[in-house]
Amino acid sequence: MASFVPTSADTIEDQRLYTSARLVEVACLDCLARVGVKKNSDHHTSIQWSAEARAHCPELSRRTGARDVKDGCPRLHASIDDAARNGRIPIGAEDGY
Repeated sequence: MASFVPTSADTIEDQRLYTSARLVEVACLDCLARVGVKKNSDHHTSIQWSAEARAHCPELSRRTGARDVKDGCPRLHASIDDAARNGRIPIGAEDGY
């Protein structure tokens, strides 16, 4: 359940920009789980996991703790690095996002 539900059109747009703008779908080269990815810099990567992607990833499905999920999947990180190297993920924030 959301702890904050925006009602203002400006706030809703800000939320969309912060959470989903410029997300590029990337599939893990190992298990094919699909996540949304945004890179604001070479060192900053945002990953949006869906419930379906989490269930599909063997690495995450065998973990249970919140910290384990936060650390992500090394095979997916390698897939994201490959996509960034090959130009499939643009790097750089636009308008602060």
